Amino acid sequence: MKILPALTLCLLVAVLPNAWGAVPRALPAGELPDDIRLRPLKDLNGYFPFIPPTSKAEWEKRAERVRRRILVAEGLWPMPTKTPLNAVIHGKIEKPDYTVEKVYFESTPGFFVTGNLYRPKGRTGKVPAVLFAHGHWRDARFFEEKAPSFRAELATGQERFEEGGKSRFQSMCVQLARMGCIVWQWDMLGDSDSQQIPHALVHRFATQRPEMNTLANWGLFSPQAEANLQSIMGLQTLNAVRSLDFVLSLAEVDPERIAITGASGGGTQTMLLAAVDPRVTLSFPAVMVSTAMQGGCTCENSSLLRVNTGNVEFAGLFAPKPQGMTTANDWTKEMATKGFPELKQLYTLLGAPRNVMLQRGEHFPHNYNAVSRSAFYTWLNQHFKLGSETPVIERDYERLKRADLTIWDDQHPAPKAVGPDFERSLTKWLRDDAQKLLAADAANTARFRRVYGGALDIVLNGRADIGEIEWQGASKNTRGSWSETAGLLWNKTYQEMLPAILIEPQKSNGQSVIWLSRAGKSALYAADGSLAPEVKKLVEAGAAVLGVDLLYQGEFVAGRRPLTRTPRVENPREAAAYTFGYNDAVFVQRVHDVLSAVKFAQSGPRAGARVSVVGLDRAGPWVAAARAQAGGMIDRAVVDTGGFRFGKVLDLQDPDFLPGGAKYGDLPGMLAMGAPAKVWVAGETEEGLALAKAQYRAANAEKQLTRFDGSAEQLRDAAMAWLLAAN
Repeated sequence: MKILPALTLCLLVAVLPNAWGAVPRALPAGELPDDIRLRPLKDLNGYFPFIPPTSKAEWEKRAERVRRRILVAEGLWPMPTKTPLNAVIHGKIEKPDYTVEKVYFESTPGFFVTGNLYRPKGRTGKVPAVLFAHGHWRDARFFEEKAPSFRAELATGQERFEEGGKSRFQSMCVQLARMGCIVWQWDMLGDSDSQQIPHALVHRFATQRPEMNTLANWGLFSPQAEANLQSIMGLQTLNAVRSLDFVLSLAEVDPERIAITGASGGGTQTMLLAAVDPRVTLSFPAVMVSTAMQGGCTCENSSLLRVNTGNVEFAGLFAPKPQGMTTANDWTKEMATKGFPELKQLYTLLGAPRNVMLQRGEHFPHNYNAVSRSAFYTWLNQHFKLGSETPVIERDYERLKRADLTIWDDQHPAPKAVGPDFERSLTKWLRDDAQKLLAADAANTARFRRVYGGALDIVLNGRADIGEIEWQGASKNTRGSWSETAGLLWNKTYQEMLPAILIEPQKSNGQSVIWLSRAGKSALYAADGSLAPEVKKLVEAGAAVLGVDLLYQGEFVAGRRPLTRTPRVENPREAAAYTFGYNDAVFVQRVHDVLSAVKFAQSGPRAGARVSVVGLDRAGPWVAAARAQAGGMIDRAVVDTGGFRFGKVLDLQDPDFLPGGAKYGDLPGMLAMGAPAKVWVAGETEEGLALAKAQYRAANAEKQLTRFDGSAEQLRDAAMAWLLAAN
């Protein structure tokens, strides 16, 4: 960071507002704060290292939060209602040592999961099960490699057999069944028999659809879907969870021996199901675990998912259970030196160094070839004690054709609910179901804190440590009964720098007020350079007032227009997850700035003062969010919401767009999380504050929540009177 000498800063900030009619500056005109957030955004092709923990207790705390991040980001917190699967199994095909059946079931009402079930013959007692998630091979369950690429695979040793080797997907299923495993291979959305949501939308979504960006009956990828954490990736993981439900419903399956594997996008599904569902006992994600590219498809990205984490850490969540992985000549090629040593260190810390392995294959292209499959069979054989000869090598088999494997026929017709209408009905069901579950959680204070609080911690990327705050380059100018000091709030921990002005009275009443506005710190002053009337009232009563330029306010814009369109990564596809799956939303960054200001007011030169925060002029939502995160750091909060709702934001690049913002009670949910602290709220109806009132009532603190019901002209005076009232 660039540190300016104190004398230089003293000269820079000595601009007198009364003399010049201008707001004092912390930096020279045109110079931006040296804030890390002004650097290019992170994207899926960034670097995602995993830092191993130093103790088991440290890892348990970290793992719980990362696991919760996955569940929240994918719309699975709480888990959608597990409605009846209504599984249909038909069309059994007999082979000498295994059978193949056709299966479909409902992961949610009317939303079908399709696939094939392979069962071993001649086995008694409970048998292990393997879930096989395919990746981005089109029509993967029916896939057959064509010449000349298949001949190249034979020549290079990627495949062994001219017959069976043409379908790596059938090869896997057949071999596992021969080893005594039940195998469930299901379709990714938009692939093979799963066509209710089309392939182009699932895997190739590129441009926002205005007809789907509506306040009701919205579609996937819309601002409303994102605000409710509805995504293709979440649906994929939900289908994986329900696939596990289906497999465990089979009487012959041993629940102690449940494995999942898959390559590429299937490796992503493998990692995530293994991370969040404790019923999985062995995991083998192929050609996907990496500190480099994290998954390029829209089906592998969701907002919030990889903010300050990544795929190697996701794999780490499965420790200490047995886990193998493979590399290829792709983004995984450096895994042996970047990522795997750290995973090994984690497994060693947890007492299971031999439970993690890496099958290197950098000389092969990106696929799940016979060599990699053999590594999986051998790993499975070892840990599930299957009794096969080691290493396990495939035998050839007779491939089934598409007509043999397809699920739908005259007796089992494909669902008629498809396309945009089905998409809208699915997002509506998910929204309605989530709200029903959340309403039940809100009725119990402990569950409310765990579910809503746990979710908002992820949505707002809560910081257990707000950071070490320094006040740099302070220069004080006396203005009669008060003084002004302009400088920089420097959050050393996160490298965030905020231009600020501190107004202090000669006689203090022990109160520090953080004044927030859409205009930044300039809102402390009237047009003629004098103090704004409300600020003057506070100062004359003995309160110190701190004004701050939050990110993209005031000195952050260097003479340009205020931010109206948030930055996005350089990805031409207009899916929010490519930006907000790796970076905090501007709203969240501004809430972090508020908390930095609170930390300074609490522990800076006026340490010990009561800290209040005021959010007027459309700044109320930041205060509500900060209050939800601040614990006991904020004594009083003034929040004018203006009736704002995240669920009404219709533009992904609106500065107030917040992934997940609408799901957990929207803005009133954040106000409710502030209970039992003192808060004065304007812009809300009685109905709008029902959730907050219930939480304050449960905390025996109803009098701590004040709802303003007067006119707009009375609002500011009423807010200041409440703020200055005796405790």
